[in-house]
Amino acid sequence: MNTEKVDVLVIGAGPSGTVAASIIHQAGYSVKIVEKLKFPRFVIGESLLPRSMEALEEAGFIEAIKAKGFQEKYGAKFVKGDEVCDFTFKEQHTPGWTWTWQVTRADFDKTLADTVEAMGVPVAYETTVTDIRFNGSDSVTTVEDVNGNKSQIEARFIVDGSGYGRVIPRLFNLEKASNLQPRKALFAHTKDVRRSMADEPNRITAVVHQPGTWIWIIPFSSGVTSVGFVSDPSFFNSYPGTPEQQYRAMLEAEPNTRERFRDVELVFEPRILESWSATTDKFYGEGFVLTGNVTEFLDPIFSSGVTLACVSAQTAAKLVIRKLKGESVDWEAEYMAPTMQGVNTFRSYVMAWYEGTLDKIFFSKEPQPEVKNQICSVLAGYVWDYSNPFVKNHDTALKRLARTIELTEKIKQDQ
Repeated sequence: MNTEKVDVLVIGAGPSGTVAASIIHQAGYSVKIVEKLKFPRFVIGESLLPRSMEALEEAGFIEAIKAKGFQEKYGAKFVKGDEVCDFTFKEQHTPGWTWTWQVTRADFDKTLADTVEAMGVPVAYETTVTDIRFNGSDSVTTVEDVNGNKSQIEARFIVDGSGYGRVIPRLFNLEKASNLQPRKALFAHTKDVRRSMADEPNRITAVVHQPGTWIWIIPFSSGVTSVGFVSDPSFFNSYPGTPEQQYRAMLEAEPNTRERFRDVELVFEPRILESWSATTDKFYGEGFVLTGNVTEFLDPIFSSGVTLACVSAQTAAKLVIRKLKGESVDWEAEYMAPTMQGVNTFRSYVMAWYEGTLDKIFFSKEPQPEVKNQICSVLAGYVWDYSNPFVKNHDTALKRLARTIELTEKIKQDQ
């Protein structure tokens, strides 16, 4: 069996794996990426957040992404009936990037993978990890290519950025269920011929269809728009027929999508994604670190997936470099804690969205500019800024604010 040696093996060629690989490679270490699928391949997570730009910049990817002409994104709009709450990233509380992109992930991910490969990092596609054996922090990984050929990779460290594949958690029984309620998404890409500048292509729109059910609308620079419904699985049972029949009936049932997407041509048949939330007890071990969706994927509502993937990879890569240099790394304090800070902050907002708490805040009659800017920072992905009370106290601040708004509006109604 053929064997090769590298300093770091990266599992997965998505944003998390490529960001980590690039940063470690730039530090002078040998890196190899193995990827189970052939690129380009479809995946959701099409709306980025400004915080991800810092990681993409450090990885050296910004210019390659710009060259692809993806749709620039400057904010996020939330719609409920006739009510609108508009967030513009340049008005956020936290200093940082004020824009990002809306991307077709097949093209975006291939751009990152092609760029890191051009830097000198080999990427083995259609290669599956079948076994990993650790000897301290050193490891021997057995992989199998699409033709059934097996080989081994000896590495001093492994970064698992395998996303939904969750390679190390599954091989070593580290998985556990998320505390988020299982949800389902039905989505497609549409040829958005009725799009106009009034529909704001430079931002994502999230439409509240009914309590617990929302619609994403993500326009791309190509004229195609991604539209998806997210809800409890039982919601979809009220729409009979094929996935396309269900999808078109749902678009017709929502006033904010009815005219724009009536009889729209679909780029592909509607697809289903469900039961996506999963996590693990530890995001690291002797000889490995988990990054991106391998740690935990929450929910598509706040587009947190790629941001958590990129930032966790950015953080992990720097710690791996220190580890390879022989320095002491406190993985619990320096990786697990900040990663969980980001995950838990977004989790608070996801839960507040489905509980209706954010409805009261987003669609309040007299929004406070300072508060809106602080919340905007979270929506921009700056979930590690402890100067922001809606980050520092993410588990309580939203509920307190919602109660205050509710009480204030009730007092005004009673006057």
